[in-house]
Amino acid sequence: MKVDPYNKVKKYVQKYRMIEKNDVIAAGVSGGADSVCLLHILCRLRTELGFRLLAVHVDHGVRADSAADASYVEALCTRLGVPFYLRRVDMNGYAAAHRLSAEEAGRVLRYEAFGEVLREQRQEGECGRIAVAHNCNDRAETMLFHLFRGSGLKGLGSIQPVRGAVIRPLLCLERGEIEKYLADYGLHYCQDSTNEEDTYTRNRIRHHILPYAEREICSGAVAHMGDLAEILSETERYLEAQTRRLYEIYVKEKTSGEENNGSRPSGDVVSLCIAGGLPDEDPVLYKRVLLTCLERLTPHRRDITGQHISDLVELMTKGGSKEISLPYGIKAFKEYDRLYLSRGAGGRTSPVTAGVKETAVARETADTEETTEKAYEIKPPMQIRLPGEGTFRFRLLEKGAKFLEKEQNIPRNRYTKWFDYDKITTSLLLRRRRQGDYLTIDAALHTKSVKQYMINEKIPKMRRDSMHLLADGSHVLWIPGYRISQKYKVGESTERILEVRLEGGSDGGTNRSVVE
Repeated sequence: MKVDPYNKVKKYVQKYRMIEKNDVIAAGVSGGADSVCLLHILCRLRTELGFRLLAVHVDHGVRADSAADASYVEALCTRLGVPFYLRRVDMNGYAAAHRLSAEEAGRVLRYEAFGEVLREQRQEGECGRIAVAHNCNDRAETMLFHLFRGSGLKGLGSIQPVRGAVIRPLLCLERGEIEKYLADYGLHYCQDSTNEEDTYTRNRIRHHILPYAEREICSGAVAHMGDLAEILSETERYLEAQTRRLYEIYVKEKTSGEENNGSRPSGDVVSLCIAGGLPDEDPVLYKRVLLTCLERLTPHRRDITGQHISDLVELMTKGGSKEISLPYGIKAFKEYDRLYLSRGAGGRTSPVTAGVKETAVARETADTEETTEKAYEIKPPMQIRLPGEGTFRFRLLEKGAKFLEKEQNIPRNRYTKWFDYDKITTSLLLRRRRQGDYLTIDAALHTKSVKQYMINEKIPKMRRDSMHLLADGSHVLWIPGYRISQKYKVGESTERILEVRLEGGSDGGTNRSVVE
């Protein structure tokens, strides 16, 4: 026995908690069969559920008879006692300006109009929702459309009952049920001539494929596809939760403007733990984590294909350190135990300095490429803030008689260091590494190249190229977050002490771990 469409929709609304008491609902009403049915059912529901109802009609400025549609919807709203709001848009102009299809441009403009009315009319304390009239047939059409294009599980789940503030109360009804409901209540509706054309892919699925499936393959195919969509959506929600869990465990994000310890060029980057980490998870989940990483770096998911995910899996699971290029300028490469995805490598935010003199090298190259090195001459007291690395503070201390009693006061932590200032022979610079840089590694003053030291410490190449070092010519006093050079350590003969404190960034703050 078939359930009455009204009660069917009511149960569906309650199942997904689409509408709560004291909500305000902006219903999109085109005047077509689906939207007229939606408006009428919502009018009946508002008495039972206690919400406020508005109707929004969008004239796309395309059809000559669109004014008649608007007049019909306005008259229907007056008869039903629903406030009516008309919005006129230029769909074709918007599509041309934004390089969209007419269908996509119309969808964007409709939702903008619905949201605009909702913002204007929503009263204090009300929760606003947008109700649209997609039905079970629309869901089946969308499922097939995504299937033919090679969509994943989320696409096959098709149209969702609730998506943010958007609700779809009629998603449980087939088109035949809607037409019967309108006939039973004597409700007329407008015919959109564009719906009868085969110009749009969805119309061809609607007019030819689904009727054939119902007639020649399985009666009730549309309803069965709706049931499958519900199952797939539930599965997708579970997998999304598991993906979020793994993402939080294995992925680190850095975005422009955040403190990022100089471990990348400016821009956006995510890195994944791959040594004994993500690759050990189930492939279904680690592929989804990789897709999520790409989504965080891209404006649109539609250009990301299964082949891109396969390329990332190969890079993650096999040896070597090759780099691959992905859509939207994303680069992916592997270093040590992490996989890096980086987009937008480029200009750096200018450092904020106090009492800083840039060297001639910095002034000469300041107007060239954004990756050009700047070196900052250190004349304490002063401070230099480098976005992503933290703030370097420099000051001179005079050693008193009890100042270094048994060296107990010498800082041993990662973020504050003391140096014998009188051993500095050239201009002291805060700069990025250069070819030939070295540091002394023991009391006998044996040296090691900075490059080799960084490789031994497994410092990622992105970080090596971007982090600032404290240097006396080619002799590096300090690799922040790691070690200082033995030559410049404070001793009994030290008279003046240079104190350098790094605050903020991954190597600053309150990390007091000993690293030497």
